[in-house]
Amino acid sequence: MRRASLLLALVIVFVAGSALGAGPRVLVLGFDGMDPVLLEQFRSEGAMPNFEKFLAAGGQLEPFATSTPPQSPVAWSNFITGMDPGGHGIFDFIHRDAKTMLPFFSASEAKGAARFWRFGSWKIPRGGSEVNNLRHGTAFWELLADRGIDATIFKVPSNFPPVDCEARSLSGMGTPDITGNYGISTLITDDPPVNRDLGGGRVVSVYLDRGRFTADLEGPPNAYREGDPAALVTVEGRVDRARKAIWLDVGGRPVVLDEGQWSEWVPVSFPLVPLIKSVPAICRFYLMETDPLRLYVTPIQIDPENPEMPISTPPDYSRKIAEQTGLYYTQGLPDDTSALENGFFSDADYVGQSEMVLQERVRQLEAELDRFAALDRGFLFFYFNSPDQTCHMTWRNMDPSSPTHAESDLDQTGRIRQVYAELDAALGMALARVPDDTVVMVMSDHGFGPWNRAFNVNTWLFENGYLALQPGADPANVQMLLGVDWSRTRAYAIGINGLYLNLAGRERGGIVQPGAEQEALLAELKSRLEQVTDPLDGRRAIKTADRSDQVYHGDRRDIGPDIVVGYYRGWRGSNESAMGEIPPQVFTDNMLKWSGDHCIAASEVPGIIMANRPLLREQPALVDMAPTILKLFGIDPLPDMVGGSVFEK
Repeated sequence: MRRASLLLALVIVFVAGSALGAGPRVLVLGFDGMDPVLLEQFRSEGAMPNFEKFLAAGGQLEPFATSTPPQSPVAWSNFITGMDPGGHGIFDFIHRDAKTMLPFFSASEAKGAARFWRFGSWKIPRGGSEVNNLRHGTAFWELLADRGIDATIFKVPSNFPPVDCEARSLSGMGTPDITGNYGISTLITDDPPVNRDLGGGRVVSVYLDRGRFTADLEGPPNAYREGDPAALVTVEGRVDRARKAIWLDVGGRPVVLDEGQWSEWVPVSFPLVPLIKSVPAICRFYLMETDPLRLYVTPIQIDPENPEMPISTPPDYSRKIAEQTGLYYTQGLPDDTSALENGFFSDADYVGQSEMVLQERVRQLEAELDRFAALDRGFLFFYFNSPDQTCHMTWRNMDPSSPTHAESDLDQTGRIRQVYAELDAALGMALARVPDDTVVMVMSDHGFGPWNRAFNVNTWLFENGYLALQPGADPANVQMLLGVDWSRTRAYAIGINGLYLNLAGRERGGIVQPGAEQEALLAELKSRLEQVTDPLDGRRAIKTADRSDQVYHGDRRDIGPDIVVGYYRGWRGSNESAMGEIPPQVFTDNMLKWSGDHCIAASEVPGIIMANRPLLREQPALVDMAPTILKLFGIDPLPDMVGGSVFEK
């Protein structure tokens, strides 16, 4: 009897434990920038067979409302927290400090040691450095992990450094290269361009002595030396122009390349203190030409096997990915858009490099799916950056209306379609590998459109008397708002979509009084902005000038822009105005290779959502994703989440 009772008890415990372990498997594929109009076009052309199969089996596809503004760090913060910028505090790529009136990167901040012991040219930090994620709110996977649910978050943007919890996560957009920048590539050449003042790129000019040269790769700032000079790794090379090949010695590691060939990932180590402290990193080399020499080096990446900065939870997760699928890009935006913009890459070079990134990501998805499919229950989010960055850089190739279309490589006209087709194949692979009862969702954070004309917001404010300069200040020399006369300025712009009042009690030199004066100015600016027309064709450029107090919720809405400027398709705020400059003209042609964009009115660029169960919520939006995922696992959304489940009315 006692044996029977014990056996029964064990069976009950086993069954109860199995029931607790059972539950949904939820897979979410994030295709950054996938556009519903382009998707419909490519479906009609037969390029998306797995999307068609998914929908034919009962899936549902709908437009997906994006964030205001539809910028990636804002949109993905909506996805992560279930809040809008009024709650999570990310309003734009660029924010401003109301005390200094200087811009800063919105998503994260790095703080070095404030005090040092000094010994000649050396200094020893008194205390450590830190990197902070500036996004507020609770990431939905923290709640999953708290309930013991196996969760993997692969490369989601706006998660650097990754939130500290039991989930497996690898940081995405916002993760810097080893220098702390968004991505600085290097061109080693004996025929340097005239313009070497490049954003996101560094030119190293070398002289070939019987085919031999020496060049330095720049690594992180050396905080142990006065002036924080960049740590360096020496590259020695020998060019054989007859064979169209190059032999490299990279910090003691040999690399041999033919023209048009990429190296594998090469480990490098940047010395900070001899024999005591060095920083590990990785990079790849691409020999474009030998005559003249044009040798491209990727931005120097954080080494995932030994990361100098926090990029994953648990800390060894980044290493385990490398052990499974090989070394990989850890930089948050891996497609080297700057190399194309700076002229290091041709269109074909850029497409080749971005294709390497996409294939690397597909291998990583395959490995994650194998693990996910073996779970009784669990959650996997997997992110692809490719549609976003491809549309940014190759929109002009397919669009005759682009101001730079005539200069584009028309062989790359179909690149966007090719990327969509490859993501369709990734969806097919995922569906073949996961159990049939898996809840599968495919989503994008926003859509896409052309960027043909740039609007200089600060120039418009200056010409219309809202922004004033100090006596003698030349508008052409204003940068980061330096030179603005705050005693006579009522409004200014910082960021791609943000417009601020110079509000008394908030801004350092604020003059606009809260209350009636503030309300009148907001109403005036909104009305006038929404009537602005482009002299090129007489059409209105600005669709919405949204007041933040009317579109945001939460206790942080007052620290962001007072007005969010949303453009019609074809227009966007200029990069110059976003950084507090005052260009000479209000409207200009966009002559950049960065020719597609989404930082416009939210209603112009919805994303997509597709699921293998009915989508019941009217006008589903990004803020609905966190509540949706939580409810699938029986967890109540937090009170400050403003969305609801897409599977409920």
